[in-house]
Amino acid sequence: MRFSAPLLTLLAFLTAGPAFAACESLRHDGTRYSLCRFDPAKVELRTYLNDASGKPYGSFRALKGALAARGEELVFAMNGGMYDDKLAPVGLYMEEGRTLKPANTAKGPGNFHMLPNGVFWVGAGRAGVMETKEFLRQKPPAEFATQSGPMLLVDGARHPRFFPESDSRKRRNGVCVTPRGEAVFALSEAPVNFWEFSGLFKERFGCKNALFLDGTISSLYAPEIRRADGFFPLGPIVAVKKN
Repeated sequence: MRFSAPLLTLLAFLTAGPAFAACESLRHDGTRYSLCRFDPAKVELRTYLNDASGKPYGSFRALKGALAARGEELVFAMNGGMYDDKLAPVGLYMEEGRTLKPANTAKGPGNFHMLPNGVFWVGAGRAGVMETKEFLRQKPPAEFATQSGPMLLVDGARHPRFFPESDSRKRRNGVCVTPRGEAVFALSEAPVNFWEFSGLFKERFGCKNALFLDGTISSLYAPEIRRADGFFPLGPIVAVKKN
């Protein structure tokens, strides 16, 4: 059977699936989360740090304005990893295949150094979350990458230093990639501990590996759910744009 060109175009539109996955609010184990899901094969998912002058964007508003000046639209953004007082990443950071900051595998205090930490990467129409040493060993086709820590899940298991009874409760945000290859970004709208937060990615989405991005400064830009946070200066940003 042969179809006309207009009909083929309509059929392709109806069967291709949405280019941008909806952002939504959901509850898991009694906690409300803001969540966005994207297929990296269908959207331009990447990291951002500095503007054309070399100065950190520092906010979703600044990034949105810079993209708009180029005729592009910011669809989604989230703080994308830990940074120092100059808004520079404290770990691995990559853009367009170039390593702008090497991986940090040192031991030390704080969440970033709660080993194992990990890397969120995007490249060749795929995305992944990997423990840092595995990322360095396997060298996936990363074009964009950001390091943070700790890992929330490693090969389906929670980080060994997470405990259900922990009283360290904060608003937190993180990312995982589902078995289908979909990148899932989540931000808790109430304080949670690491055990509870990792459970969202493990139990709700079946992710094998998940990465903590940050805590107190957790921020989200998601117009679909009327979010445009601007509470804190930001370092690395993970974002989706469209032309």
